[in-house]
Formats: sequence, structure tokens, C-alpha cells
Amino acid sequence: MSKVSPIKPVLIYLYGFPGSGKSYLGRNLAKELQAAYINTDRLRGQLFNRPRYDEHENATVDFLIKYLAKEFLGVGVSVIYDGDLSKLTQRREVRELARTEKAESLLIWLQIDADSAFTRTQQRDRRTTDDKYATVQTRQSFNSQIAKMQNPRDEDYIVISGKHAFATQRSSIINRLYQLGLVAGGSLQHKVAKPELVNLVPGIYTDQMDLSRRNIPIR
Repeated sequence: MSKVSPIKPVLIYLYGFPGSGKSYLGRNLAKELQAAYINTDRLRGQLFNRPRYDEHENATVDFLIKYLAKEFLGVGVSVIYDGDLSKLTQRREVRELARTEKAESLLIWLQIDADSAFTRTQQRDRRTTDDKYATVQTRQSFNSQIAKMQNPRDEDYIVISGKHAFATQRSSIINRLYQLGLVAGGSLQHKVAKPELVNLVPGIYTDQMDLSRRNIPIR
């Protein structure tokens, strides 16, 4: 399957229940679009041995994921943003980040029924890439989290089934990007090294980054 490359940087951000398949979609879509995939669960897990999910830790992770998205977009690299976007205000901030960096943005809403989503959270395999850093869920924590979610309204988004295979999801997303004028017909790019999470943790480096800015003060 040929990869496509957006004509200009695009920030694709993901919304859906825990267990809806955001990590699976994000990781695979990043490969197809030659984009950087940034995920808060992975970032948190590699920064904190025993995550506490308290206010300070959440603020640190939120700062870093936005910083990474800004850095990638600033050097022309598209971003798949897989963070906490359960609130309308959080998604508004992401759109503003994209606008500030002169990038386009697209919200993808992965839809799946709550029971299926919860079942998936209980079947996670910590040996796999997508599940290694995922938040542990109980029925109580799952119900509490989805009860606080604010579904998109008056936002430009595309709905994707969380139960479909990636090939089907990819087709819908690429078609939407064509409609938005973000990818050209037959636009291909030779295979390049996939950008990861900058160089805050092992294996995250891209030669497009300005290394003079890699030290991030966290207060």
C-alpha cells in the first residue's frame, strides 16, 4: 500500500472512548502519512516509573505533548495527536496550536459502543506497542471517564468506526484529506525515517528538529 504525504503540515487529533482503537489507528496512520505520532500514555509511561495521574503530572504531560506537536509542525512534519481531548476546551486548544503553526487540523472521532470498548481495555496485552503504556481501567474508572467526555459539536470532524480494519479506516481518512485539499492525487513520498517523540526518551529523534531547542525546562 503506497504512502501519501500531506501537501502542508496537518495536525490530526483523535477522540473516542478508552479502548476505541485510538492508539492502533494513530500509530498506523502516522506511518501512512509520514507523520509524527505522539501519545500521552506512552510519554507518561516513559517519563514516570509509577504514574500518579495527579494534577502536576497531568500538567507536565500536557505541556510536553503540546510542545512536541508545536516542534514537529514548526519544521513541516504532520502530527497524529493522541492525548486527552475529552473536553471541548482541550480540542479548541489543539486547533489553536495548529493555526498558530500555520497547519491544518482534522478531528477523528472513533466510535464504538461502550461495552465493546470496556472489554478491549480488559484484554490489553502489555507486550504490544499499543497496550504497553495504556491506562489500567476498572469498570468504575471507565464509566467515570466516559461520563465526563464532551462529544464534538460545531467542530469539523470525521467519524470512523473503531471496529473497522485499518485499511477501511485509512480509506475514509485519506478521502477526507483529499476533499480538504491536503493531499494530491497520486501524491507519494519516498520512504523516510518515521519521526517519533523527538529526543526526550530513547528512540525519539528526527533530523528535521532543531536540536538547540531540545532541553525543556519543567517547573
